[in-house]
Amino acid sequence: MTTRLISDLHLHPGAPEITEGFVHWLEESARGCEALYLLGDIFEAWIGDDLLDLAGADPTGNADLAARVARALKRLADDGTAVYLMHGNRDFLLGERFATEAGATLLADPSVVSLGDKRVLLMHGDSLCTLDTAYQAFRAQARSPLWQAQVLSMPLQERIALAKQLREQSGEANSSKAEDIMDVTPDEVVKSMAEQGVTTLIHGHTHRPAVHECEVDGQPARRFVLGDWRPDRGWEIVIEGNGEPQLKEIPLGG
Repeated sequence: MTTRLISDLHLHPGAPEITEGFVHWLEESARGCEALYLLGDIFEAWIGDDLLDLAGADPTGNADLAARVARALKRLADDGTAVYLMHGNRDFLLGERFATEAGATLLADPSVVSLGDKRVLLMHGDSLCTLDTAYQAFRAQARSPLWQAQVLSMPLQERIALAKQLREQSGEANSSKAEDIMDVTPDEVVKSMAEQGVTTLIHGHTHRPAVHECEVDGQPARRFVLGDWRPDRGWEIVIEGNGEPQLKEIPLGG
């Protein structure tokens, strides 16, 4: 059986080519696989599951996009694929309602799962970027149940404005940060893998697809990094049966 892992689609109405490519990929490539893991930032922003109530009546198109993605994932799940969703730094407010409508299970970050014949650590990846202290402070706030409850209690329009403000602030801050600050901290990678007792880590977030060799407790280890999706291509990790993970580029729009 085949397991597939993806992340960082950053779906939004302004990039319909990515949405079309993703839905097509679900229908053609992902169909029939045993499990699909989506490791965060599936959406560019998520303001709360009640966004789904606006489907058909949201001039921004976000609600219709969310409903379409939920339906596409539900079709895959109904065909027998186990679908798992992990929060990213953009869609950390995804909740049980969306997961239910998508036929998916919410997965904690981090999580250790059995893939192939080994235990694998799955993460979105943002918690590994420890040199970015300003972001880590925001991340701690954004994962606070109290902060999330306060945000979700705001009217939808205020949440939409807040999401836009946070995206703009993130873009401005990232433009002035050094490249090494934007990437994972190697020591944090090894620490996280050692704490979980694994020699394989799969994550996204950095938009830097690659396979990195490292050492954990004297054992050879590997870190697989998923890339982000764009109109012409996406990225996936494929595990066939008990085989090794394979990082692959997905042609889109052809």
